[in-house]
Amino acid sequence: MNARSQLAGLDRFLSLRDSTLRIGIFTGVTLSAVFTAWLLIANRVPQFERFATLRNLAAAGTLLVLMSIPVLRFLASPVRMFVSGTVGWALASLCYVSMEMYFPRLDSRMGALHVFMLGAIAYGFLAVLDWVVNICRLARRQPIVAARRRSL
Repeated sequence: MNARSQLAGLDRFLSLRDSTLRIGIFTGVTLSAVFTAWLLIANRVPQFERFATLRNLAAAGTLLVLMSIPVLRFLASPVRMFVSGTVGWALASLCYVSMEMYFPRLDSRMGALHVFMLGAIAYGFLAVLDWVVNICRLARRQPIVAARRRSL
């Protein structure tokens, strides 16, 4: 019996060595941590209520910076950018679902599926935009060759 056939599941585990999934998981965990901290501070620390606007701006800015990690890391590969960002956003959406259990009014404004779709569409838009920019760059590098007509 071949040793490779016994360890068939190991290949899936080793796929975490791929930077696409690794960056996506890192992004998802950090987005979840910031989102959880934001939610707990907003609902459990009444001393910061007078700084609500500043608190919300700081948390939203932090989330945007963290969301840009896959975008900046994979500028050369729009597919990897989309996959990594969507994996991270899916983990953040799972955190949102778990927070809905502790904060029942959280889904009154936006449900977990809406949150996931918001992030997936944002990453999809950025991936398509990056793809178009990469195509334009590639087209500019190629020399323009005049086509010769055949005379019959």
